[in-house]
Amino acid sequence: MKQQNSVVAKIIVGAAGIACSLLFAASASASALEQFKSFAAGTKSAKGEFVQRQVKKADAAGKAKVSTPASGTFEFARPGKFIWTYLKPYEQLLQADGDKLYIYDKDLSQVTVKKLGDALGSSPAAILFGSNDLEKNFTLAEAGTRDGLEWLKATPKAKDTTFDEITIGLRNGVPEAMELRDSFGQTSVLAFKNFQKNPALSADHFKFVMPKGADVINN
Repeated sequence: MKQQNSVVAKIIVGAAGIACSLLFAASASASALEQFKSFAAGTKSAKGEFVQRQVKKADAAGKAKVSTPASGTFEFARPGKFIWTYLKPYEQLLQADGDKLYIYDKDLSQVTVKKLGDALGSSPAAILFGSNDLEKNFTLAEAGTRDGLEWLKATPKAKDTTFDEITIGLRNGVPEAMELRDSFGQTSVLAFKNFQKNPALSADHFKFVMPKGADVINN
């Protein structure tokens, strides 16, 4: 399971924003692209909950393997600041202050520190937490209707990203799902709920406080 969540750490920063609601309300019939652009323009910060699963490529019998779900909470402020907290099945924290990413494994009492850098621009994290200039790094296209959601496909323009394709499911201008497919045929599926748009967050809210006694690894 920890290996699974290390993959999600790559989802959040290292591989390829979704934010929260709209500046102007979009109707349910609006296209995914229209909903997403309105949503991205109107959301500077957000908070909510997520459930994440890994779906591995189908085996010879045509059966796909789905991981045990992981769940937790998230908060973000654009650009590049977020707190992504796993609560189940075990605790792990990913926190970015706009300059560095901190990954805290509570069981190991270990903090890994990475520089966000330009990698955020073409990663899935840019969809969630980056600037509104998505079309600089992604090709956006409508992906039809499924499960009551309007889907948008985002294909990274860079060739050296971990993920080949990202799809975002929206309803009434709010993103409710995100699917990330990598070159190995594995898909990371995220479901979002209880979105709150533009909550009041203090200036130092995303400043990481190093846990006492934790080992620090700088990458």
